[in-house]
Parts: sequence; C-alpha cells; structure tokens
Amino acid sequence: MPGLMSSALTRRNLLRGAGGAALATGVGLPLAGCGGDGGSGGGGGQAGGTVTFVYYGDAEDQKAYDALFNRFREEHPEIDLKFQGIAADSWADFANAVATRLAGGQPVDVVQIATEGQRIFMSKDLLEPLDSYIAKDQALVDAYYADTPEPIRRLLQQYASQDGHTFYMPGGYNTMALYINTDIWSSAGVEPPTDTWSWEEFRAAGEEIKAKTGAFLTAAGNGYFTDVMPWLLNNGTAPLSEDWGSSTLNTPEAVEALTFVRQLVVDGLAPEPGGTFDAPTQMAQGKLASFGGGRWPTNDLRRLDFIEPVQLVRWPENGSAGTPVGWDAFPILKMSKNKDAAWTLITYLMSEEFGDAVTTGGGATVPARISDATGPAFLDDAPENTELLVELLEVATPIPGPDRGPEMQMVIEEAWLQGVSGTKDPQTALADADSRLQGMFA
Repeated sequence: MPGLMSSALTRRNLLRGAGGAALATGVGLPLAGCGGDGGSGGGGGQAGGTVTFVYYGDAEDQKAYDALFNRFREEHPEIDLKFQGIAADSWADFANAVATRLAGGQPVDVVQIATEGQRIFMSKDLLEPLDSYIAKDQALVDAYYADTPEPIRRLLQQYASQDGHTFYMPGGYNTMALYINTDIWSSAGVEPPTDTWSWEEFRAAGEEIKAKTGAFLTAAGNGYFTDVMPWLLNNGTAPLSEDWGSSTLNTPEAVEALTFVRQLVVDGLAPEPGGTFDAPTQMAQGKLASFGGGRWPTNDLRRLDFIEPVQLVRWPENGSAGTPVGWDAFPILKMSKNKDAAWTLITYLMSEEFGDAVTTGGGATVPARISDATGPAFLDDAPENTELLVELLEVATPIPGPDRGPEMQMVIEEAWLQGVSGTKDPQTALADADSRLQGMFA
C-alpha cells in the first residue's frame, strides 16, 4: 500500500516481486534490549528530546511531510522531530532498510508499518506496548477509535496484538475497487453496474466494449494486492488460510479464477501481461475501460485531468464478494530513548488536524478517520462513488503478513503470471506454487 503521501508509486509497484512489508529472511532484526530504555515511565507524557519518524516515501513525500509537521513543531518545541523517508521498491525493501538501521543501532522511535509487516515487527519483540499510554490518554484514543472503521480496529487486534497488548495505532488504508471510464461504456451502449455484478456480466460488457470501441475491458496483471487477491476473494477463496498458517492457492476456486482471467487475455479483452502498462493513461486515452485500484489512482487521474468520466464500481464476483485491505499503523520502538515524546507524535498522527491535512494534501490512502473519508475534501475532485472504498471494508480480507511473506508473495505472483500469460496452464501453475508454499510453513 502506498505511503500516506505517496502518489507516484502504485500499490502494484510497491509490492511487485518482493512481497509486502514482511521482512526478507536474510535480514536479521535486533531483539528487545538492544536499544535504550529511556522515556517510558507510564505513557502519555510530553517529555522532550529527539524523535525520529521513519516512513515509506521519497523526496517529494519529504516536502509534504515537512508541511504536515510544521504545526506539530509549533505546538511541541520541546521535541526535535526528525522524519526520514525510505524510497524503496517494495514494502519488503522498506522494512529491510528499517531492520538494517535497527541492527546498526541507528535511532528510530516511530515507524510507519503496513499490514504485511506488523505481525513480524511485533513477534520480534521490537515494539513497546502502548497500553499505558492509551490508558493515560484514554479519552483521546476513544475519540479517535470512534471515528475510525470498526473492521480496521478489529483486524489490527486480530493480526497485530499479542498477549492482550496493543502495539499499533491504525492509520490510513486501501481496499480495491474497479475504476471505469463511463465514456467508453456509454459509447458501447453498456450500462455500468450500480451494485453487485457477476463475472459473466463483466465479460459480456467487455465483449460489447471491444466490438464497438476497440478498447480493452481491463488489465491482467499479477500484483498480489491489485490482481491476485481481488479475483480470488471474489470467488470465495484466498491465497493463504485465515491464520496465515497454510497455503490455499491450489483450490478449484483459485484455478477457476486464474482460468477466467487468462481467457480474458486469450479473447483480446485484456492486453498480454508484461512490459510497462500505465492504466490511468491508457484509460484517459480511451484504450482501457476499467482497472483496479484503491485511493492512489485518483492522484494519477487528477494529473491527467481525467476525473469527470471515471466512476468506481465493485469488483465483479462469482458467488462471493471480497476485497483485500491493507493499512498503515504506528508503533513505538522499544529502542526509543524518548518514548513519551514518541507517543506525543503518535497522538498528533491520530489528531483531526493531521487527518484533515493528509486528506486535503493528496494522500494516497483512504484516511483513517471516517469523518475525513466521507467528507467533501476526500470526495470532491474524485471519481464518482469514491465512498465505495470505505463501504468495501465490510467484505475486506487483510493482505497476509506471515514470517516468510516476501518469498511467498514472489511464488504467488510468479504462478499467477505464468497462468495469465499462458506459459503454464492455471492448474499446473497453482499446483506447483502451492507445493512450494507448503514447504515454507515448516
């Protein structure tokens, strides 16, 4: 999932090849006790000192964060805030870079961690429990929780808590919808769906669109979050079991999903995978009727001045509705020497002021606060039905973050690409991948 402010990077680019934010096995993480003990003392205080916040982003994001934190600096002159972006190719590379810093003893107090890495950082005993801080600022936290989606809070508790302790405060998130060019659909005489629709209806629309406009129905990629999971979840299956403890890739439902997407390519309704394919640009040029995305494509469409003809609709389903979801979260590192000041920063990240600033500043995620995600600053100058990204949380499944997540994602994406491109038949591609995946759980 893109960082809070990132717009040039897509979820597909961030996750391609390396696999989420889960850490590659070759990078060792320091365990608890390697850093300082300072500044804990019960939570909630506003002790001063230096606080280093590490996030996923590039030089452009640095400028945006600088503006976002001006008010924080004004309100907390006792805290010397240093924020550092890591412009990695994937969440795995980002997490590995953070791990390298920790192993080298470089100070990190607060870090942006996506869904895929949250359980790993927690299980390595790198994080300070937030319970005492929450208790001291209970009213503030309760107000924040009251304005954040229940599914995100529940899933964070399910997958990223341990022994009853809370380690993360949730941030922005992304679900997956279909962006459609209504001009293309209208030219083909096809009505866009207003609610749920089937794979058969999706394909039939594509045949009409191809025949009457020449445009492709959709893209057929192999991104874990953007391509693989939506098709699986909308056919009643998933790449891994709910507890992330076994592979469920080689099921009849998974084979059926991959076969369906492959047939779109065979029949010319989707372009052959591979090479560079800029979906928003292709759509703006009238060559693509739909593509999948969370919030981040809106920024690309704005740059193309192509918001007006675009609408968000649900992913077509085959008897089951679903979407992947990934979210940012913010912990305090155990190594932090200024934990009270680090908590003060996190309370700022939870504030209405910060949420409003990210929303109006072109953030690439759905804002954590419901009031922001359903407000005019988020919905104006955005495709019609953008509120669907919030509604889809009702059927959302987290992108998995098991211990060997990067390797597993590479296997899954490779198999999906083999099936979509026709280098292997779908059954063989998924069976071979499933066999490799099962060995990674030993």
